[in-house]
Amino acid sequence: MDERVVITLFRHGVTEDNKRGAYIGWTNPSISEDAEFADVTDDYDLIFTSDLDRCMQTTKRLFPHRKAISIPLFREILFGDWEGKTYADLEHDKQYRSWVSDPLADAPPGGESFAQFTERIDQGFQAMVKQMNLQLHKKVILTTHGGVIRYLLMKYAPEERSFWEWKVPHGSAVELEWKREDLRRDARCTSLRVVPITAKQNG
Repeated sequence: MDERVVITLFRHGVTEDNKRGAYIGWTNPSISEDAEFADVTDDYDLIFTSDLDRCMQTTKRLFPHRKAISIPLFREILFGDWEGKTYADLEHDKQYRSWVSDPLADAPPGGESFAQFTERIDQGFQAMVKQMNLQLHKKVILTTHGGVIRYLLMKYAPEERSFWEWKVPHGSAVELEWKREDLRRDARCTSLRVVPITAKQNG
């Protein structure tokens, strides 16, 4: 079967904590009034979102009359004791400096390791794909976080790049397209398209 399916990955709008460079994983700030968003259409069969406010609010702004499916598995990585803190707050902390030198190997105190984070995202992604395939939906969107999108692009984009090579601005979106059978097999997608960000959003 050669049927095509699309999953759009949408990063939530910017928050004031993002602007000051704070680590916000499971911390739950609201999006800023001046947040800008990629220009997506309203033709998705299903709308998925992380359960954190910045994603729920972004989804509501994009699709005010649609019901979204909230999946906590798509939360950002948990930064533990470093939640809400900035580099300036932590730069003299030896454990922090060790983590910064290799964040994919170490875990923040009280937080998630990269392996724990990616295992959780894999569970969420497979749950989303299963729901897509149950009713043969062809086009869905997921509003989530920068780390989540970087990992999914690292795993599924046609072009292989490392986690940190992917640039995912706030309010941005990328469309990934698969043959349905390839998606079932957990293979890389066949094409990727970046959705332009509009200059200004009303409301």
